[in-house]
Amino acid sequence: MHVFVTGGSGLTGPTVVAELVAAGHKVTGLARSDASAARLEGLGATAHRGSLEDLDSLRAGAEAADGVLHMAFGGDFADPEDLIRRDRTAIEALGGALTGSGKPFVSTSGTLVMPVGRVSGEQDAPDPASIAAFRIPGEQACLDSAARGVRASLVRLAPTVHGPGDYGFVPMLVAAARKTGTSAYIGTGANRWPAVHRADAARLFRLALESAPAGSVLHGAAEGGVAFRSIAETIGRMLGLPTASLAPEEAAEHFGNPFMARVFGIDAPVSSDGTRQLLGWTPTYPTLLEDLEHGDYFTPSAA
Repeated sequence: MHVFVTGGSGLTGPTVVAELVAAGHKVTGLARSDASAARLEGLGATAHRGSLEDLDSLRAGAEAADGVLHMAFGGDFADPEDLIRRDRTAIEALGGALTGSGKPFVSTSGTLVMPVGRVSGEQDAPDPASIAAFRIPGEQACLDSAARGVRASLVRLAPTVHGPGDYGFVPMLVAAARKTGTSAYIGTGANRWPAVHRADAARLFRLALESAPAGSVLHGAAEGGVAFRSIAETIGRMLGLPTASLAPEEAAEHFGNPFMARVFGIDAPVSSDGTRQLLGWTPTYPTLLEDLEHGDYFTPSAA
């Protein structure tokens, strides 16, 4: 299969591109810079110059391919309406280029769109009041294309996609612990975070492209909910620092800003049982706590 990929040079993207190439697929990746193009070409892919704002470039890439994998997401998080517009219009352009073709179109969202405080499955509705609600219009735009003859599916990734070179939420926790001298959690720390290793996520994306039925919603969570206190305690042990509970009003100062304090206090467990049954996806890579203990989160380069 010839797959057109957006976001192939980001954090998770290179592992996904490598997974597709290793499985025998031809990959063309959207590149908006020379550095992105070089990274894609180094993985065995062909670079297609353009950006999420260049809708003609997106359509051309999609029309020339046998399937599309959309992982890119960008914009100013201080302007949620612009984030929504950019994401939705890019997805509509990609899906529109595949109308009536029966070709696969896999788009990406996050499990933080789901309701908090309970385990949510793939068939549960996202919550318009969720902290990641700005991803919901893009989800709907992808799934709407299934009614127009596209084999469209959606992968919701766990908030923590861990693995070598991670620069997401977990390194923020490590940095806050180093800066303050304390590895902290909020309240009891019983709030739960889904997690998935980058290589397991890459396999899920490949399986979705190859065989997910039209309209499928998939949860990329190898672990449905890791207790936040366990994450903080592991970070504290690895750094030789104490672990402590924060009152909600103390969290913004410790973690650096109010938004991250909200994020780190969310209880957002999910189930991926439906995804595993549908596609035969079986995560095999290290868990989040194993990765914290044996990965590169505390190396000099990470610091």
